[in-house]
Amino acid sequence: MDITEQRIKAMTTAGLNLIGQALSIYDSKLKLVLSNRRFKEMFDLPDELVERGALFRDTIHFLASRGEYGDEESVEEMVNLRVEQALAFEPHYMERVRPNGQVISIEGAPLPQGGWVAVYTDITGTRRAENLLRARSEELSEQLLGHAEELSATNRKLAATITALEEAKRELTEIEARTRMMTEMMPAHIAHLDSTGRYDYSNRRLSAVLPGRPSEILGLHISEALGAAAFQRVETHLAKAYDGETSVFEFNENQDSRRIRVSFTPDDAGGVYVMSVDITEETQARVVLQQTRRRAMAAQMTSGLAHDFSNLLTIILGMQSKLNKMDLSDEAHELVAATQQTARRGGQLLNRIADMTGNRTPQPQATDMRALLEDLRILASPSLPRGVGLSVVNTLPDRALMLDPGMVQDALLNLVLNARDACGSSGQITISAHTIGEIWIEVTVSDTGPGFTPEALEKALNPFFTTKGSDGSGLGLPMVYDTVKLAGGDLHLKNTPSGASVVLRLPFRPAPPVQNGLVLLVEDSEDLRGQFRDMLVELGFAVIEANSVDEALALINSVEDISLVLSDIRLEGSGTGLDILRQVKPGLPCILMTSLPSSDPLYRRGLALGPVLRKPFSQAQLSALIQTEAA
Repeated sequence: MDITEQRIKAMTTAGLNLIGQALSIYDSKLKLVLSNRRFKEMFDLPDELVERGALFRDTIHFLASRGEYGDEESVEEMVNLRVEQALAFEPHYMERVRPNGQVISIEGAPLPQGGWVAVYTDITGTRRAENLLRARSEELSEQLLGHAEELSATNRKLAATITALEEAKRELTEIEARTRMMTEMMPAHIAHLDSTGRYDYSNRRLSAVLPGRPSEILGLHISEALGAAAFQRVETHLAKAYDGETSVFEFNENQDSRRIRVSFTPDDAGGVYVMSVDITEETQARVVLQQTRRRAMAAQMTSGLAHDFSNLLTIILGMQSKLNKMDLSDEAHELVAATQQTARRGGQLLNRIADMTGNRTPQPQATDMRALLEDLRILASPSLPRGVGLSVVNTLPDRALMLDPGMVQDALLNLVLNARDACGSSGQITISAHTIGEIWIEVTVSDTGPGFTPEALEKALNPFFTTKGSDGSGLGLPMVYDTVKLAGGDLHLKNTPSGASVVLRLPFRPAPPVQNGLVLLVEDSEDLRGQFRDMLVELGFAVIEANSVDEALALINSVEDISLVLSDIRLEGSGTGLDILRQVKPGLPCILMTSLPSSDPLYRRGLALGPVLRKPFSQAQLSALIQTEAA
């Protein structure tokens, strides 16, 4: 609870303690939310029954055991009856005489989110005055007038109390509404579980964090809401929370491999607070940072060694060149040539090490993956033996994605060439690409070769590990792995029934649409404003919004880059869309929209000022009119 909420609660409690009536507020589970001091004093309640979270059943049982409701019925029957009446959450008013002779009235009113507020008033004096009126109707005198004045004063106090209670109820409702609105706006699922594992509070964000799960989960057990697979991953941590231990953990969701972070925090009443956040993008960024740090460390370790080793190779090559010019035997010349070839191969290896540890920062740009894979097929086909085929199966969406096309193509070409070597003179290589949700792009390069050996599955991503003997450097797959990690993705090796597969996962990041300018959208209906905003964004525009003439004119005067105004004719408050058109800067294109009939005077006046779109209209109609205005 923050400082503001604490102050509000303190002021509310202090105010309620000043009134003469007893007051109690119970939630939908019949747990005490709030009571004033008079409630404890009137019924002489122990401290544990006026603490937040105290059960209504326990309070009724305590009162019934003391004979508060008479002795005609058993205590348990009386408790069950009162609890059943309370759970009905219906407005009620009643009066009764307590064992001590005090007469009280009880007035209850339900709350919007379940539960109720009850006010208990001592009306003993009022009843005494009424009885006196009935018993001494002929002797109304100073005493009757006094009691009448007392009754009038009591009524005035009661009216003031009711007003204060209504204000307290309004403030509580507003506080709850603000709290709910804030939790709904947060990009996380926030909820509370009762002691049995059922949700008694939740914002509507579970389906945003775990797609395919329901949004309305109040009353559901957590295992029902999450599903069996996800619940198995959180069950152990949830048990710890119910034992009083806070637990924060992460797991991969099955449907589209989102990375989810969950926090379970126990409360004092035996329940658990829950917070779940989708941290997939954070995890992808973390992978990039980790790989960048590893590469920096590798570069630092190898740069000096590579420099010295390069100098040694240069000296060796120079000496071998001199030896080659000498009058040596054929066998000696063969040894010199072999030494030179080995030294040059050492230089190539140094260059590849430099490539792995050098500054290779990805440069993402809008990339057509369909075109990239087709180019790769054309590029790689000439290097394949006649008996080796190459096919591409692409089910990626037809939209541009943010990738470094050079690095991705180089990595895939490396994998295709490895697959070629595995197939030998005949076989089939397949590149398949698809999305997983809207989280990952998965590209698989598979072949019909012998597959990976157990040792290769374990070590193939380690630098310098190779199964090609002297023909391999052992840096091909590590460089592909480095490329994928730098992009925030991952790489896995596996064997299939027909050969081997290398699976790349890259973050799915659609390229933003090309911006065609900034549109001021003026519409006072929130639902329609959202619909028109989506149309404009899909057409490639950036959008700012207003719902009145005053807001629109303030934006026009303060924002320099507005290239188009789209405004409803009728707007809330004073003024219309026509007033906006009359005050815009000369040359700024404006389009009006309306559901008014063509015979309406406002429609005719608007048509005289500029183009008018009749609601409802389609995105194509809007686009065509915008293009006409731009021309």
